[in-house]
Amino acid sequence: MSRRDLLLLLLLSAIWGGSFLLIKVSIDVLEPSVVALGRVVAGALLLLALLVRKGGIGPLRGLLLPLLVLAALNNAVPFWLLGFAETSLDSGLTAVIQAAAPLFTVILAIRMDRTQRVTGARLLGVFIGFAGVVLLIGFQTGGDLIATFAVIGVALCYAFSALYAGSTMRGVPALQVSFGQLALASLLLAPVGLTQLPDTLPPTQVLLAVLSLGVFGSGIAYLLYFSIIESSGASRAILVTYLVPAIALVYGAVLLDESVTVPALVGLALVLTGTALATGLARARAASLAR
Repeated sequence: MSRRDLLLLLLLSAIWGGSFLLIKVSIDVLEPSVVALGRVVAGALLLLALLVRKGGIGPLRGLLLPLLVLAALNNAVPFWLLGFAETSLDSGLTAVIQAAAPLFTVILAIRMDRTQRVTGARLLGVFIGFAGVVLLIGFQTGGDLIATFAVIGVALCYAFSALYAGSTMRGVPALQVSFGQLALASLLLAPVGLTQLPDTLPPTQVLLAVLSLGVFGSGIAYLLYFSIIESSGASRAILVTYLVPAIALVYGAVLLDESVTVPALVGLALVLTGTALATGLARARAASLAR
């Protein structure tokens, strides 16, 4: 990964780490579908303004079906599931569970690209990472358990969509891909989101949170995300979930006074250790140090 992509990855991590906090603030007043709809609409409008000066949507011709898949699995479904999950879970814990996405990416890559076998240390990493996920699940009960499985669903969606985008959108400008999926996600979420709009105008703090989710968490963030996929590949781009949970835990503890529990920290350590091994990051880092 180049120094440029590494810096983009760090910036993206800071933005998406803050998204969990913004979702938590928003769903205290709004329905998850409304938050998700506001997020994708705001993001799409931001990118639409940029498209006028960057070639329009011409590069998206013939890509309606792939974009629809990305809109559903990279936006509409996971955004709604995150809002639903955070009605029960702390924002930091939600981010920790979602960190399993790279593990699912490794496993799904075996089916989507048969050349990518997982053996040795990488296979051990998968088991370690899932041990962390099982630990986190084991400490949840009732509605929290359902919310936990919802976040695992988010991780699966992101893992599949990262691989899918890497195989179907290579060579397509990041701006057009980002706009296309957000615009279609707006259409997918509109039937439910519009029917659940509140009767009164939400507080300014909530409106700003949803707007920030769209402008930063979707619009700008996806420009960064697809730029990394295009230049460094899906397996590197998905590493953003390796950095996001720690940032989200700090945001939640400092700004929302959320508790940071021992199971969450142990689970995070297992998931991130497993991710480092399963994706080959630990081996690459060791080789770099040796050189």
